[in-house]
Order: sequence, then structure tokens, then C-alpha cells
Amino acid sequence: MSQQLSLNARPTTLSACRTHDMECRLAKIADGGPTAIADRLDQLDREWSAGRVAKAVLAVVILLGTVLTLTAGGWWVILPTAAGLFLLQSLFTHTSWMSRVFQESGYRAKAEIEHEKFALRTFRGDFRHLPTVHDIEDKDDISRLEGEGGIVVEEYAHKVDSLAAAKEVIHATTPR
Repeated sequence: MSQQLSLNARPTTLSACRTHDMECRLAKIADGGPTAIADRLDQLDREWSAGRVAKAVLAVVILLGTVLTLTAGGWWVILPTAAGLFLLQSLFTHTSWMSRVFQESGYRAKAEIEHEKFALRTFRGDFRHLPTVHDIEDKDDISRLEGEGGIVVEEYAHKVDSLAAAKEVIHATTPR
């Protein structure tokens, strides 16, 4: 019951809403298994970010403005000049007004897309063979210890709720 309440409780800020949406989406995908994770990673590889859409729109405006300047008159040079200024602004400030407009219309920032991809790869276990600083377990040592009458590690004893796991992965993979 408490899990259902937490799924339905929506945060109020845009950032908190997007994080909550990602948590729910990741929990659902994790429940779907490895195939669902692979499918979602494929979708994310094809997803256009707000910045990419903004650059594409500005490229079209530059090309259209150049063609109109050459064919219809010199005043059309304002279009490619304005688009070029927007590109310069995004180059020096790492954000752009155009990208923010597209984010508000539903496109996500590239960092959000990459964050979700990283979280999904973590769920899939892509990083389990990398050395870690904490919680290193040597399966051979554990099995030898169990054979000698030592502790027994039950693999399914600590099954984690997918929403709780999604929250933990998002928190762990959030850039600080």
C-alpha cells in the first residue's frame, strides 16, 4: 500500500517531477527484465535531446535565410545572423534559450538522457565486473567458507523492490 501511495504522490518542482517520472519508468523497465532494458536503451540511443533539436532548427533557419537572402533580397540576412548568434550564445554559456524552449515543450536535456542510460546499464549489470572500493565479495571464498560450515549466502533473501532500486540507482548516478 505504501509503495502505491509513493507512486501516485507527484512532486511539485519540474526537476523533482522528472526524477519521479524516471524512477517510475526505471522501476517498470527493471520489472520487464533484460529485454525491456535493452529495448529502452535502443530507444534512448535514437532519442533527440532539446539541444540537438535546437541545433537542427537553427541549421534550417541559417540555410533558409541564406537561400532567401540570395533569391528574395538582402534583408533576409537577418535570419542566418540571428541563428548564428543563438549558436554562439549556446557555445559560450553551455545552455541556450532555444534548448530551454524545447525542454519546456517536452524534449529532454542530453544529460537527462545519458543519466537514464547509465542507470539502465547499472540495472543490467554492465559495471559488476569493475573493481569497487566497497562491498567486494569473492564468490570462491564464500563458497569455500560455506563448504566448511560457515555462513550461507542466500541469493534471493534480499530481493529489492524495483522502485526502491530505481531511486537508489538514480541517486547514485546523479552527477554531483
